[in-house]
Amino acid sequence: MIYQKDIKWDANYDVVVLGFGGAGATAARFAADNGAKVLLVDVAPEGHEGGNTRYSAQLIGTGNDFNELKKYYQSLTAPMSLDEEMIDTYVAGMVDIPNYVTKYLGVKPCSAKNYAPEARYAFEEFPEFPGSTSYDFTTVRESWFDAALWKILKEEVVKRQDQIDVMYETPAKELIQDQVSRKIEGVLIECKHQLLKVQAKTGVVMCTGGFENNQTMIEDFIGAKKLAPLGTLYNKGDGIKMAQQVGADFWHLYNYESLGLLHGMAFAVPKGERGRLMLGKQNEVVAHGSSFVVGDDGTRYFNEAEENRHGHIKNHGQWKVPLNQEHPYLIFDKAKKAELDQDPIIGNYQPYTDNVIEAATIGELAEKIGVAKATLEDTLARFNQACQAGNDPEFRRDPKTLRAFTAGPLYAVRMEQTMLNTQGGARRNKEAEVLDTKGKAIPHLYSAGEFGGICANQYQGGNNLAECLIWGKIAGENAAKAKDDVTVDAASGASAHDVHLNSDLEHEDYPTGKDQYIGRSNGGMGGEIVVRVTADKQKNLQNIEVLKQAESEDYGLKAIKTMPAEMVKENKVDVDAVSGASSTCRGLKAAVNDALDKIDQ
Repeated sequence: MIYQKDIKWDANYDVVVLGFGGAGATAARFAADNGAKVLLVDVAPEGHEGGNTRYSAQLIGTGNDFNELKKYYQSLTAPMSLDEEMIDTYVAGMVDIPNYVTKYLGVKPCSAKNYAPEARYAFEEFPEFPGSTSYDFTTVRESWFDAALWKILKEEVVKRQDQIDVMYETPAKELIQDQVSRKIEGVLIECKHQLLKVQAKTGVVMCTGGFENNQTMIEDFIGAKKLAPLGTLYNKGDGIKMAQQVGADFWHLYNYESLGLLHGMAFAVPKGERGRLMLGKQNEVVAHGSSFVVGDDGTRYFNEAEENRHGHIKNHGQWKVPLNQEHPYLIFDKAKKAELDQDPIIGNYQPYTDNVIEAATIGELAEKIGVAKATLEDTLARFNQACQAGNDPEFRRDPKTLRAFTAGPLYAVRMEQTMLNTQGGARRNKEAEVLDTKGKAIPHLYSAGEFGGICANQYQGGNNLAECLIWGKIAGENAAKAKDDVTVDAASGASAHDVHLNSDLEHEDYPTGKDQYIGRSNGGMGGEIVVRVTADKQKNLQNIEVLKQAESEDYGLKAIKTMPAEMVKENKVDVDAVSGASSTCRGLKAAVNDALDKIDQ
């Protein structure tokens, strides 16, 4: 959107941050700490903010030796090239992460090497690369996949609500740019179907994440027909479109990360739904024994039992995410089906149980999944021959993982390649400034996080969260700095008085009646869980109402809907957890116990 001198601003802020994920929360916090009045907007509804940070394993990449860590990161980037100043800024930031966590997040940093040495495969994902032994994960608790880091980052924003206004379900539509100076003057946002022009006097920070839920961009930039998202459903590439309009340069648009079963796959889910991340035991039961995966033509196309590295597997000397297939299938026999059915996760997962295809012969199965009969028959024959010989000449699968198919019915279930996140977007420099196609900074425009992420080739777990914290801080501080070129508009009167918008951050008060008590817990995956418990003086449960929660739509929400009634029915808090929602279950139980504890007060 072109800036006009007589523009009438609907609101005025020093800094506007687009996207309330890990990077956006960090940028807003540090902008506020440097004296800025901040507006933080997010397209997601309240309770679904957090971007991919919320769904991540909560691992922050770190290291203890700058020179060794730099060697490792350069090896991860190779054979691609990357500006050395960017690498130095990144690596120095990772070395400082334990101090950062202590100083800015107020918790004791935990080293995965110390408390989880058995997970070396994760924090040294590419052990053959020089410098790999210098890498570690820093966490804020001795646990993973519990949203602990995200909840701290969000709380740091909530603590600063006098300085930071937050608006949910408020997408940014366009950047407002001066056509002469190219300076970013503000942002056009949409709130409750109303377009508002918001002035950003010293800077706009783009933390809008990737484009993993934009099918056109997935096809154009990555060349994939269907990828199952594992994280947020709200990253749709809006930031890329806005950056294009103001002349930004781009990098790493081809690069994305995967994870999960096999080479980074999940059981197929309907369009618009999140796939389920399965690792460890579930991967072993899928990948070992009488099972294999076929691509679109009915042939195998990778070693099913090879451990993937964020979706990358070895491809003629380099680690690459395999070529995406439109309709890959897991093929298995009745012995393997029994193993899958008995697995406590897979056997209770509807995208598996509801979609298994059965056939009496391999030829019939080929017809049902839409591949050539002769090809699938040949694929099965070659697999069985490899099992009998104890040698898989095509893909070198470990003989210990091979088991020939038995007689009887055969089965197939559709799989999908997963998408953790994209890495590409607007090119930035070490000061978190967004660059144009000539390598010049676009004035007053900054970025952080996965929107224009630094990762260029192989990906080591923990890199993205480190980037959110490192460049989130840099972007927030630089955006808040006083600028000599700030425009004062007579039409808006911004120099005389600023107009701010209504923030969605507020502390709710919940009414209670006789024998009713409010309980709270921050133990869930999505943040605070608030319940109203009705119980007598002996703590006999009569009713449990969930007043506030922000759990995921799949398993977390299932726990929220079913567990309160089960607690009342059994008259106890410690009921069986819902599979796949352990954090939500713990948080809900803690909230109910918090309410019951008030009976004694």
